[in-house]
Amino acid sequence: MTMPAVTNIIALINSNMKAFTNSEYKVAELVLKDPKSVIYTSITDMADQAQVGEATVLRFCRKLGFKGYQSFKVTLAQGVEKADEMYKELYEEITKNDSEEEVCKKVLSKSTMALNQTFDLLDYNAIRKAVDFMIKANRILFFGVGGSCVTALDAKARFMRITPKVDMVSDNHLQAMQASLLTKKDVAIAFSHSGSTKDTVDILKTAKSTGAKTVCITHFSKSPITNYADVVLLIGVNENPFQGGAMATKIAQLYLIDILYTEYFRKTAEASSINKEKTASIITDKLY
Repeated sequence: MTMPAVTNIIALINSNMKAFTNSEYKVAELVLKDPKSVIYTSITDMADQAQVGEATVLRFCRKLGFKGYQSFKVTLAQGVEKADEMYKELYEEITKNDSEEEVCKKVLSKSTMALNQTFDLLDYNAIRKAVDFMIKANRILFFGVGGSCVTALDAKARFMRITPKVDMVSDNHLQAMQASLLTKKDVAIAFSHSGSTKDTVDILKTAKSTGAKTVCITHFSKSPITNYADVVLLIGVNENPFQGGAMATKIAQLYLIDILYTEYFRKTAEASSINKEKTASIITDKLY
């Protein structure tokens, strides 16, 4: 397995927080709190500080894709300055004393970081598999509630330009009914940052029970919704419960939508080009 780059480590830890055991979680918290100090800390000291055994520290590193604690530290040390900058951006909140220029810079920083972290977490095989599902499907249905409902509608609008087999309805009950009528020849794509939104989890569970192919776009690699997904696509941006619907999350989701759209178009170029000409023509007629 290729060793994760330092810019991946933070994103990887955040996306695996729900997958860690209670003991591994303590190690993760220490790394997130002060990544720079970790490169000067022995495995014994790390275990003592986290109040866990050395074996737990090793399991934590291996769960992230490293062979051991030393290889984890070496990779972290290679880019510790960049990690420091990332953490400053991540936790630097906008205050009432900020100037307009500072606000603009901080918002840009968060949006850029969301894209970079999502790129770091891209699984090209998962993208290939999701697009293959979509190409072979009779129908592609997008699902999401709250802020993710808006993202799902964006996905529908994007894909409607090149294929007629997409749909999305915003009402939760209608989404549930749609999911129940899917078949083995269909694909369900669900958006949920937390992966724990009950309505969306239940909808993907229903879709899975019909035999439809299922894809989820979420932040956490281990969360309730991933139990019902054939393909899991991760976004890197983190948000707390009070930041629900944060724009950085939406930007990361839209980035993945654009990747899926581009790959779908590339692999179905002839049919997609014809459909795009038709939809572009009808929209152009509505412009002065």
